[in-house]
Amino acid sequence: MTAASARPSRRQPNLFAALGLALLLSLSLGACANNAQSGYKTEINDPIEPVNRAIFAFNDMFDRFLFEPVAKIYDAVFPGFVKSGVQNFMRNLRAPIVVANNLLQGEIGDAGVATARFLINTTTGVAGLVDVAATQGLMHEDEDFGQTLGVWGVGEGMYIVLPLLGPSSLRDAAGKVADLAVDPLFVWSNNTHNNWVYLTRGGVEAIDNRARAIKAVEDLRKNSLDYYAAVRSAYGQRRGALIRDDARQQQGGGAAVAMPDYDEEY
Repeated sequence: MTAASARPSRRQPNLFAALGLALLLSLSLGACANNAQSGYKTEINDPIEPVNRAIFAFNDMFDRFLFEPVAKIYDAVFPGFVKSGVQNFMRNLRAPIVVANNLLQGEIGDAGVATARFLINTTTGVAGLVDVAATQGLMHEDEDFGQTLGVWGVGEGMYIVLPLLGPSSLRDAAGKVADLAVDPLFVWSNNTHNNWVYLTRGGVEAIDNRARAIKAVEDLRKNSLDYYAAVRSAYGQRRGALIRDDARQQQGGGAAVAMPDYDEEY
C-alpha cells in the first residue's frame, strides 16, 4: 500500500483544478462571442446583482468588524521593512504561478524575468524576503490564469462576489482554481496533509494586502454614492486593463498599464 495508494492523492490537486476549470469555463464561454465582437466592456455584466450585493454586504461587515481592525493593528505594530519583507516573501512564493502564466501567454521574455527574479531573490534575497532583483531592474509583474484566459479571448462571464474572497468573474474564478494546480506550496501542503501551511500563507498575504489598502478603501467608502457599484467598476477596469496590456505585450507592443491593484485592495 504505499506507492499505489499514494498515487491518487498526488493527482488530487490536478483533478480538482480540472473539474473546477471545466465547470466555470462552460459558464463563462457563453459571453466570449459577445465580448469578441464588441471588445472589452467598461462595465462588467452583473445579472445576479441582488445575490452579489447580499454577499458583498456580508463581506463588508466581516471586513469592518474583524479584517480591517486586524489589518490596522498589523500596519501599526510592524515597521515598514518588516511589511516589505512579508510582501516580497509572498510574491516570491507565487513566482512559479507567474512563470507558468507568462509561458501560456507566449511572453517568453517576461517568463525569463520572473524566473530570474525567483532565483535571485531566493538565494541572495534571503529566501525572498529582500527584493534584490528589483534593484537590478527586474521588476515584479503579477500574472494569473484569469489574465491568461482573457488574453486567449475567453469572455469574463458575469460578475460574481465570492464569500470572503471578494469581487471576481466566472473567468477569474476559473483562473483561481487553475492557478492552484501550478502552485507548488498548495500541491505540497495538500499531498502531505499540511494544509495549515497554505492557509497560513493565504491569511498573512490577505492581511498584508488589506493593510496596504486601508486608505484606498476608506476613501472609496466615503466618496462613493454606491460602494458596491464603485468596487465592481474598479475591479472590472483593473482586470480589463491588465488583460489589454497582456494582449499588447503578446503582440509585441504597448507599454505597461499603471493602475492601482484593485484585485488586492478590494
